[in-house]
This record gives sequence, structure tokens and C-alpha cells, in this order.
Amino acid sequence: MKTVKEPKVTLIGAGPGSSDLITVRGLKALKAADVVLYDALMDENLLMQIDEGISKIYVGKRCGVHSFNQDDINMLIVEKAFEHGHVVRLKGGDPFVFGRAHEEIAYVESFGIPVTVVPGVSSAIAVPSSQGIPMTRRGVSSSFWVMTATKRDGSFSEDLKFASQSSATMVILMGVRKLAEISAEVSKYRGSSTPMAVIQNGTMQNESCIVGNLGGIGSGASNIDISKPGIIVIGDVVAEHPSFFEEEVQRVLHSSF
Repeated sequence: MKTVKEPKVTLIGAGPGSSDLITVRGLKALKAADVVLYDALMDENLLMQIDEGISKIYVGKRCGVHSFNQDDINMLIVEKAFEHGHVVRLKGGDPFVFGRAHEEIAYVESFGIPVTVVPGVSSAIAVPSSQGIPMTRRGVSSSFWVMTATKRDGSFSEDLKFASQSSATMVILMGVRKLAEISAEVSKYRGSSTPMAVIQNGTMQNESCIVGNLGGIGSGASNIDISKPGIIVIGDVVAEHPSFFEEEVQRVLHSSF
């Protein structure tokens, strides 16, 4: 006779990219899963940590291509929990940073299913750090502002304007496709010479980082693969990147001829 397991859900932040940046607690919970529903923004090598017999379902969203919409994901979590027992919902970065985690938790708990949250290392901080770009530095920046570039209707978030008017380090997620527009908007308040970086595939072997200034990167946006997600960092702390000085020297030399 088949044993019926009690349904439960664990929501795990997979970390900023590389599979070895998940927390110890998160990895332990992942290995105890009966079913795993995973997102796009994570290293699929994590799935190799799970027994081959465990069902693994991709429910990611990327560049407007959605394998499931959010309502479908919510219902699937509940369905699999009642069918199999322990469902792990594996989300990139930290599930509470633009991860819609609260919606999934509210839906699952409405069926009486308990939910445990295991926080993850947020890409908003870890990815710039992996490139040697600090969020704060004494005498340079005393705070940082993490935001999404646009609202649901596609217009710029008011936070983009408010942050641009401050001296805080700006970290913009989900904004690569509007890089030129973002650069132009921020330049109204900070100037086109403000240091800027665009990081893609953060903490992975194929990580890329383009550094320069608002004017330079903005005008060269066509050189960046906008089909891939990335993190935009704006502020004087970007000058801490090892190659920033070299890039600025090249810019000055080219502008002199």
C-alpha cells in the first residue's frame, strides 16, 4: 500500500547563479524534496544534487517566454504537494527580491499546506561583489538602492528618478532591454560621466561585465545581448572595478582624436 505523505512546501532561494552559492540549509532542503519546481535564473547543476527519481519541473519565465503563468505555478505547487508530499519551489537569488514569493505562499497556505522559507543570497548584492564592485564605500556611497527598471505597464518606476537624484549606488534588475533609455534618464540627474556597469551571467563561468560611464555604455547598448538578463550598477563605486580605469583611459584617448 502506497504511503501518503503530508503535503508541505519549501521555498528556497538558489542564490545569484553558481550552484555552490546556495546556502547549506537550502541544499539540505533541496535534497529532501519529493518534487522540485525550478526557475530560469539558476544553475541547473543544482538539479544534479537531487536523486534522479525525483520529478523536476521547469516553470521559469525569461524574456517574455513563460513556460507557466503565475496562476499555473501556484496551482501546480498545491497539486504536487497533495500528490507527492514535499514540494521544493526553487527560485533564483532570494525569493523575496522581485520573486513573487508572497503570492505563492499565500495561495499554498490557503489550502492548509505549511510553507517554509529558506532565504537565498540575492544577486543584487552578490553579483556586483563578485566583480569587485562594493555597494557602499566610506566617503563614496553610504547607501544603495535596489529597484526594477519598469512597472507592469512598461513605464519607468518613480524610484528610478528618486534614486538618480540621490548619491546612493543604484542597482537595477530586469533593465537590460531598456539600457539606453535608463542611461538617458539617469544622466538627467547624475551626468553622462557617472560610472556604470552591466553584468550578465553573474557568478557563472561565462560571466561578463562591461564597465564605463552612463554616456558610453548607453550609446553602446547594441553591443550587449539584451536577450539575456543582467544587473545594472550605477554610481561612483563602479570605479572600484579592476578594469574601470583602463576603460576610462581608452575613452579619453579616443575622444582626443
